Amino acid sequence: MNGGICFEDLKIGDTASTGKTITEADILMFAAVSTDTNPVHINAEVAAASMFGERIAHGMLSAGLISAVLGTRLPGPGTVYLGQTLRFRAPVKIGDTVTATVEVTALDPAKKRATLRTVCTVAGKPVIEGEAVVMPPARA
Repeated sequence: MNGGICFEDLKIGDTASTGKTITEADILMFAAVSTDTNPVHINAEVAAASMFGERIAHGMLSAGLISAVLGTRLPGPGTVYLGQTLRFRAPVKIGDTVTATVEVTALDPAKKRATLRTVCTVAGKPVIEGEAVVMPPARA
């Protein structure tokens, strides 16, 4: 095994989470790396006039926490990310703590693939919902 949980050891209902408080630095670094410089993320004056009334984090910054759970916790190191759906439900603001949680919902023994429900929450309310398909690490 490569450090993660191999397909044969996964069970429907297995869950894992991680959380992060989003900072201004996170938003600025994500804008730099992704080249997404939409003013609603980086310009307070423009963002104040938006439907959000203030700057918000990039949706994909929060979605990246799902990748962190899949790659480090469940199934963990060695996991290959094959697909992801995302539905953005609410904005994430500077200072919000986002918790990403994944739950195994289906296992395909023929392909050795797992499907997981994915959700990011702030104060218990969903900000992102979706589903991931992964290939867990192979047994050594």
